[in-house]
Amino acid sequence: MKDEPGGADRRANGSLPWLALAATLAIQTLVAVAVYCAPVMAPVAARALGVSPERVGWFIAVVYLGSMLGSVTAGGWVARLGPIRVSQVGLALCLAGLAIAASAYLPLVLLGAFVIGLGYGPSTPASSQILLRASPPSFIALTFSIKQTGVPLGGVIAGVAVPVMILALDWRGTAVAIGFACIALALAIEPLRGRYDRDLDPRAPMSLRAVAMPVWLVLQTPSLRRMAITSFVYGGVQITLVTYLVTFLTESFLMTLVLAGLVMAVSQVASVAGRVLWGVLADRVLARRTMLGLLGIGMGGSAMATLAASPSWSPGMLFAFAALFGATAVGWNGVYLAEVARLVPPAKISEATGGCLFFTFLGVVVTPPAFNAVLALTSSYAVGYAVFGVPAFAVGLWLLAARDRASPG
Repeated sequence: MKDEPGGADRRANGSLPWLALAATLAIQTLVAVAVYCAPVMAPVAARALGVSPERVGWFIAVVYLGSMLGSVTAGGWVARLGPIRVSQVGLALCLAGLAIAASAYLPLVLLGAFVIGLGYGPSTPASSQILLRASPPSFIALTFSIKQTGVPLGGVIAGVAVPVMILALDWRGTAVAIGFACIALALAIEPLRGRYDRDLDPRAPMSLRAVAMPVWLVLQTPSLRRMAITSFVYGGVQITLVTYLVTFLTESFLMTLVLAGLVMAVSQVASVAGRVLWGVLADRVLARRTMLGLLGIGMGGSAMATLAASPSWSPGMLFAFAALFGATAVGWNGVYLAEVARLVPPAKISEATGGCLFFTFLGVVVTPPAFNAVLALTSSYAVGYAVFGVPAFAVGLWLLAARDRASPG
């Protein structure tokens, strides 16, 4: 049997790529903190900016606009500079964006959001290149899933650490401090360049046409188109859970902010556990596409179950609901990225991942305004969740029914 590209690297690194996994997990976690610190700062920062706290949704939308551009350009930069160097540049851009936003001048705050997004976007395509080179084939979905736990971990860290930091440094000082943490990590991973920044192509195309190539690659490849549609829908459901769950609980259940925050924390912790569990199942039991289909049914069903939610639900029922919703709606990313990596040759992984993430981030950008429109028409968060749960449920069924070959993990 022909050896898989990168197989020698994987055998040399033992049963699990601990070094690569630790580095990529740290990068993913810290760039997530750079993004998710904004909603935590919003009540304090909004007063300084003269806007209402809910306007933080526009900040997050601009971040993901930057992420769309950062993800589609990542393939060319990774080919030229290597995945570690691109990750370092992304971390530096997060510092730059946070420092710009700390100016407390509203136009610059939005510019800072865009720059943070430029730094956030390339992190996943770059890490996919590292992990596929380092991971044994039997652990690919698990390693991708563990790395992707950095996203909810970043949210948890932001929720716990940022309020304390604001008391000591105010919100602007906190933003800059998080930025310097990004630079510290960029310096710490410098020794890894010799291991992972190899086989570079200094002539890799970076023209406007080359920037569009990742999207074109996805559009012209049926299996990648399916993955792009999946992530567009799933990403939309994920952002509605993260953005609106606390408000839904406080307004519809008359729950205290502290208890609603605890329910939200349970959903994020469950998503961390879910990402690892789904990765193991996708490696050992189910095809990755089958796993993604089941997760779509799970998140769609959870979203539609909000129609039955009422203040009569016990705290145990609420925690169980939040855990299931979080584990599915926020837990799908690692299996998804492993499947994207499986569908293309090793040389195309960063490009294909960046192209698919373009559509993931597009779903994250367009879904909150659409959710707000449903909310304006119905005055019901439950209806809003259910409306966006239907396409996720349908995509899950579609993935399970698709006929083309999908090899097990």
